[in-house]
Amino acid sequence: MWSNAKDRALRDRAAQVIPGGMYGHQSTVLMPEGFPQFFTRSDGTRITDADGNTYIDFMCAYGPNLLGYQHPRVMAAIERQQALSDTSTGPSPLIVDLAEALVGMISHADWAMFCKNGSDATTMALMTARAYRGKRKVLVATGAYHGSLPWSTPRPGGVVAEDRAHLIYYTYNDPQALADAVKQAGDDLAGIFATPFRHDTFHDQTLPDAEYARAARQLADEHDALLVVDDVRAGFRLSRDCSWETIGVRPDLSAWGKVLGNGQPISALLGNDRAREAAANIFVTGSYWFSAVPMAAALETLRIVRETDYLEHMQIIGELFRSALTGQATGYGFTLRHTGPETLPMVLFEEDPDFRLGYAFCAAAMKRGVYLSPYHNMFINAAMTEADIAETLEATGAAFEEIKQNRDTLQPSQVLMALMGA
Repeated sequence: MWSNAKDRALRDRAAQVIPGGMYGHQSTVLMPEGFPQFFTRSDGTRITDADGNTYIDFMCAYGPNLLGYQHPRVMAAIERQQALSDTSTGPSPLIVDLAEALVGMISHADWAMFCKNGSDATTMALMTARAYRGKRKVLVATGAYHGSLPWSTPRPGGVVAEDRAHLIYYTYNDPQALADAVKQAGDDLAGIFATPFRHDTFHDQTLPDAEYARAARQLADEHDALLVVDDVRAGFRLSRDCSWETIGVRPDLSAWGKVLGNGQPISALLGNDRAREAAANIFVTGSYWFSAVPMAAALETLRIVRETDYLEHMQIIGELFRSALTGQATGYGFTLRHTGPETLPMVLFEEDPDFRLGYAFCAAAMKRGVYLSPYHNMFINAAMTEADIAETLEATGAAFEEIKQNRDTLQPSQVLMALMGA
């Protein structure tokens, strides 16, 4: 029998010593009522909460779990390096090995720099673009997420207008909107940011249009600005290369994170020779940016990416999840919008403007051992099997039945409605 008494007790304690009780993207404040906040174990495709409930995890730590939690080869590499050195006065030689590995794998990359978070990597890209020709204006798509620092955070607390004074917004996948934004920047254009595909929360995902991507490349070249692909979320889930290689467009810079160490804290900025001098002229650093253990994990993760069929397996599992869940929903009288790449599924309900169906469905599935999100894209990992999908469908079938029976009494989340201004 599912219960969350220990989780609720931990929330009460946390509220006394942590502002808001929890913060950031892993806060469950926007999730359905009762979703667990605290977890004690992760292994393969599953996570276990503080009350001992175990879930098939379709969030994968919001992306870092690429190969399966506690992957034995990655864990062995971590243990070997931990016995030698981790954070030291200088970096391990592994930093050179890792830079060479990434340059050898990513077509546009001639160099690599390492950090800890996606926000670090995208901010390094921003600084490099501005250092390249001393220009200031940077173009970003409206609603796109590039991290949580003042220039990019989606929430306004603590942010002043000056933090974003030189950002210009355009509509993703719209070449004309992009051209208009470039015109607005005039002779002060430093860079153009793009996500590999549109993956905004609470919205259907949209794959990139090749014309838009080519326009971004052409406009950057015409104005001697740098094109940046933010691959923090999608890296290695669409391709063994930069995600825009799938549409034949190479950026000058790409930001990476999440999957690089299969859960170990490491991110990267990769760039071409055009941007090398600019990258060398910015000052960025961190006490733990050069730690050796995450680099050892990243080297082993990249080896697995190169040598196994992890990607093809994830694509098969993702398509099985998509088709089976869509068919199951139809059988219960619901219509789903299942958008985006099969390895990063976004599942929303038709005729659900206030998300009451999605929230109730995910809550019902959660109590039956499947962790889904009603508003954020999810993630397939390489440890998932057909048996995991079959078990998932048992839980989601019961969840569909529950919301079908209770459809007339379902209510929207009050927290969500307050956020949306309803």
